[in-house]
Amino acid sequence: MSFTFYKYQGTGNDFIIVDNRLQHFPKDDHQGIARICDRRFGVGADGLILLEDHPNLDFRMVYYNSDGHLSSMCGNGGRCLVSFARHMGLIRDEASFEAIDGVHMASVEERIVRLKMNDVSQLREEYGGVFLDTGSPHLVLLKDEVEQVDVQSEGRQLRNECYGTEGANINFVQPQSANEFRVRTYERGVEGETLSCGTGVTAVALAMHHQGKTEEAETVSIVTPGGDLAVQFQFDNGIYRDIWLIGPAQFVFKGDWHA
Repeated sequence: MSFTFYKYQGTGNDFIIVDNRLQHFPKDDHQGIARICDRRFGVGADGLILLEDHPNLDFRMVYYNSDGHLSSMCGNGGRCLVSFARHMGLIRDEASFEAIDGVHMASVEERIVRLKMNDVSQLREEYGGVFLDTGSPHLVLLKDEVEQVDVQSEGRQLRNECYGTEGANINFVQPQSANEFRVRTYERGVEGETLSCGTGVTAVALAMHHQGKTEEAETVSIVTPGGDLAVQFQFDNGIYRDIWLIGPAQFVFKGDWHA
């Protein structure tokens, strides 16, 4: 396994990105991918993303969690990949690409990347919170003091006991004001807390609107341990449409992996 990689981060959610348009990457080497993502024995990242050719769109996104296995949609990863595609000259200010959950549109202005998420219509109350799928499954739970939550322990318990082998991501939320929320997330596949989760903050914004915790303005600010994100959406006839995840995506460094 030998290749050039690029490290990107979006509000502390960090990724190893590889240009795989020539299909040289060993995609079935799950142990190798996990080793690359390991923070002590590898490069260190929450996930690894391959950029591949697509016959009709600008590119295809293939996402692996840090455990080395293919996973569902990653919002911050998608934003970082759009920034990388611009760096590679594949796009200018706008992009269209395919991920595991379908086609996404995006736009870039300096370091800020806007990523269009899929419509959401199914939200259900369970386990004391709201469950919904924003490209990845999420449970959103309100907390009085989110900084006091043992995210590792409580998140792992809910992820495993409530959602079994497939699991779900667990988001702990504290309202800051009418349209601002502080969030901490336990991510399946990483099996721990991440500094930010794009599909997670999207889920939080929609869940808070669903529960009547936001004002009529359909722009919600989310504060994560890794930085600030915003989610814009329209709500029409029980369906959340025109959902945009907005925030910074930043190149960190480039390197070569040999193993």
